[in-house]
This record gives sequence, C-alpha cells and structure tokens, in this order.
Amino acid sequence: MPPEPGHPLTTTQAEERGASLALLPIAATIDYYALPDWLQTQALVQFAPQLIAYLAFALWAAQNSTVSSRLGLRKQKLRQGLWIGLLTGLVLGGLNTVIILRMFPLLGYDITFLRQTPHAQLPVFVMIPWFIFSIALFVELNFRGFLLGRLVSLESSLWKSGLAQRLSPLALATSALVFAFDPFMINTFQHLHWIAVWDGLIWGWIWIRTGNLYATIVAHAIEVIVMYSAVRSALM
Repeated sequence: MPPEPGHPLTTTQAEERGASLALLPIAATIDYYALPDWLQTQALVQFAPQLIAYLAFALWAAQNSTVSSRLGLRKQKLRQGLWIGLLTGLVLGGLNTVIILRMFPLLGYDITFLRQTPHAQLPVFVMIPWFIFSIALFVELNFRGFLLGRLVSLESSLWKSGLAQRLSPLALATSALVFAFDPFMINTFQHLHWIAVWDGLIWGWIWIRTGNLYATIVAHAIEVIVMYSAVRSALM
C-alpha cells in the first residue's frame, strides 16, 4: 500500500535538498566513541552530536519548502497523533517500567544511580509535564522528523518497490541505534540505554507508517511521564 499524498515518504522524495546532512550527526556519534575516555566525560563533547544535528536540521530546513509536511507535522493529523501517541506511550511506559524496576535488578544490574540523574534532581512540577514534553518535542524533531526522515529520503532511491521501500529498514535501524547510543543517553542512563533501541524502532515505525510526528512526540512524552513517575516513587 503506497503512502497517502502528503505523507513524509512521498513529500521527502519530491525534490528534497540536503538530505545527506543527516549523515553529519551519525558521523559525530560514531566519532565520539573514538575519543579518549577523559574527553568523553566532557558535557559539551557529549552534547556535540545533538548540537551538530540541530545545526544540520536548520541548514536542511533552509533549503526546502513544506518543512512541516516533510517532518510529519500536518495540522489535520494532530487528533490522530494524540490518540496514537497516548496509547503507545501508556503501553510502552508500563512495559518499560516493569523492565526497569523488575527485570534489570533480577539480572543483577544496579538502578539506584537513577537517583543522581539530572532528571531526578529537578522538582516534579518542573519535570511533569513541562520539561518532559519539551524534551520529547526537540528529541522527536531531531531523531524522527529530521534524522529518520532524511535517511528515508536517501534510502528511497535504493528500492524500486515492495516492502523494503515502504518500511525503509536501513533508515529505521540506523535512526534507532543513533538514538540509543547518543552520548548523553549512554552517560546518563548507562545500561538502561538499551531500552531506547526498541523505543526508537517503535516510534520510527509509527512515523514511517503514519507520517505523523505528533504521534511520536506524544508517545515519547507519555512514556517518559509514566516511567519517571513510577521510578521516582520506587527509588526516592
């Protein structure tokens, strides 16, 4: 089934410029792991891939029209995005909470370090909903709207038709791994960063199938609110 008119998979394939800019944050993420340990601990270095991504995002946006449609932010899809995001966020939030609080300790992993994360240091009324929704907005614009969307545009030239063209597996897997291995993610959430792999795959699949970035923003925010609330209640 081909994407509907206006879907990012059709929009991004139409005379898009600068899609290769999405390769810059991928290269920056890979390069981070080649740095010496002492340099990897520097906050600015950890944020460098994301800063490069937002710069590449801005350069890409300056070269293209209908940017909101290419990202998956068409107004008529807002209601659909709210429902998909709410349901996805609640399911993933509940599942990942059980994994964090039950499975990881059973496997011998320490989760008490979560008490010292930057998120845990902020007051609850700041985290919920303001900070969490802000993070979800910017992260989804970066990793799904920009990174995944541009990779899908690049990958579209590899497949003539069929399932591979509809699902863009290379773009989906790459965006999920770059998300999960983001240096800030690794340094903040340590071994728990593996959860971000399937989060990235699920959110990415939703974006590819629906062309709706509202859905991934809401899903991201709701999931984090559920996990943050449960983990904070259990550990604080």
